[in-house]
Amino acid sequence: MKFLKPYTLKEIASLIDAQFVGDANFPVLGMNEIHVVETGDIVFVDHPKYYDKALQSAATIVLINKEVDCPEGKALLISDDPFRDFNKLTKHFKPFVPATSAISESAQIGKNTIIQPNCFIGNNVIIGDNCIIHPGVIIYDDTVIGSHVTIHAGTVLGASAFYYKKRPEGFDPLISGGNVVIEDNVDIGALCTIDRGVTASTTIKAGSKLDNQIQIGHDTIVGKKCLIASQTGIAGCVVIGDEVTIWGQVGSTSGITIGEKAVILAQSGISKSLDGGKTYFGYPADESRVKLKELASIRQIPKILDELKSNRNKQS
Repeated sequence: MKFLKPYTLKEIASLIDAQFVGDANFPVLGMNEIHVVETGDIVFVDHPKYYDKALQSAATIVLINKEVDCPEGKALLISDDPFRDFNKLTKHFKPFVPATSAISESAQIGKNTIIQPNCFIGNNVIIGDNCIIHPGVIIYDDTVIGSHVTIHAGTVLGASAFYYKKRPEGFDPLISGGNVVIEDNVDIGALCTIDRGVTASTTIKAGSKLDNQIQIGHDTIVGKKCLIASQTGIAGCVVIGDEVTIWGQVGSTSGITIGEKAVILAQSGISKSLDGGKTYFGYPADESRVKLKELASIRQIPKILDELKSNRNKQS
């Protein structure tokens, strides 16, 4: 998330009542999660295990719960609860604005685009030309949709990320201030859910086709010309290369990469990054030829046990 104008370190510290380490006029340009940070961004960290990763990231302002040695060219914001204060900043720079109509006056809808009945189009949504938005589609604020896009009934674009911090009193959500971007020539089936990014964009790139009942998690990027079949669930922060095919009921963990032109067979579970250009199957997903050999070997176990039993009987 980039701010509309630069702020100083002192100004940001005053918004969250935090101490700071660095020049009071140190420039702050935005805020992001660690996997998408850039120069000028704030990143938060609240566990010693991840201090070094945050301090060595591209972010130049680290919101942290302990004063540590500050790397050259960076600044610190010292908070007793960085998670809480990151949420405060999201609320300040990306406040929730209630809807006042089914199609927001600030929405931009292109030529020849059809919006069927009972849709909701939120604030600052942009929809390109020659799109068809079927009945009951919900498009949350700030979503950007290209041209020649079809979205079928009941799909929801832009719901909050499934991202929580466990506290003694319950679970505290990390507020989502990002958006969803759907590029040109994408088809999205019925009853799909694509969550907005926490601070950046969840993106479906040009030419990809999604079947019905698919979940795409926050900040995930689906490459160009991908095919994803029904009941697939992709976790947050996944990067899917171009021309990947994912068959039905596949599930993935977060933060992984699936290489270009990979094929994931139905009901597989992806627990780690996968190279492109190969076919995968099973849980944990592995090259299909390896998994099929394993299954063939397993089928031989009863026969092997019978032979062992027969040999023991002969010996007795």
